[in-house]
Amino acid sequence: MEQQTSVRTNLQLGIYKVIDPVVKVFIKLGLTPNAVTSIGFVLNVGVAVIFIIGAEEGNRGDLTYVGWAGGLILFAGLFDMLDGQVARLGNMKSTFGALYDSVLDRYSELIMFLGICYYLVGHHYFLSSIFAFIALIGSMMVSYVRARAEGLGIECKGGLMQRPERVVTIGLCAMLCGLTSLYIGGDYKLYIPGVKFHIFETMSIFTIPIAAVAILTNITAFKRLIDAKKSLLEQQ
Repeated sequence: MEQQTSVRTNLQLGIYKVIDPVVKVFIKLGLTPNAVTSIGFVLNVGVAVIFIIGAEEGNRGDLTYVGWAGGLILFAGLFDMLDGQVARLGNMKSTFGALYDSVLDRYSELIMFLGICYYLVGHHYFLSSIFAFIALIGSMMVSYVRARAEGLGIECKGGLMQRPERVVTIGLCAMLCGLTSLYIGGDYKLYIPGVKFHIFETMSIFTIPIAAVAILTNITAFKRLIDAKKSLLEQQ
């Protein structure tokens, strides 16, 4: 766990070095941390809109909507880091700002998954839509367990599938799915001789990671719950 935390921390520090020049520009422009957080939220609304348009106007084999949505997910995810850095470097930290950031992060994720579920149901990926909904449940519970634990005075930040990991996994795989469809086609299916159904299709590049997120988020939530229980018992 300590090694995992160390790697994650070092990666964050490396990203901060890259984005700090952008942060300084935002500060000069007069953008507050809450404004940056709001921009990230609006971008995630845009993600949902792309998925919904893709469900309504696209066809099952056209995965370009998935690719564009994935790129926007990653771009919106940057603002999750930018708002915190604007608060730190601009000396604009506030208790309400931290609350505002947490609330809009939850709304952003809910809206993103709404778009994903809408797209999957619209193109009859019913099993994958269930996994997306389970991933949504797990994502919310990861945050909820942490919030409740910290309300009891317990630090609870561990786990494999925290928000940055979820954003990168879903965004990167969605973008990769869209790009791959340009080369092998959105309707590509892989069959094994003797097996009546396909074992892989282009859309699997997006749906399999969603299933992984569904499993790992809920494992993370339960692990945090167990860790919190241990900490509470140690305090008795």
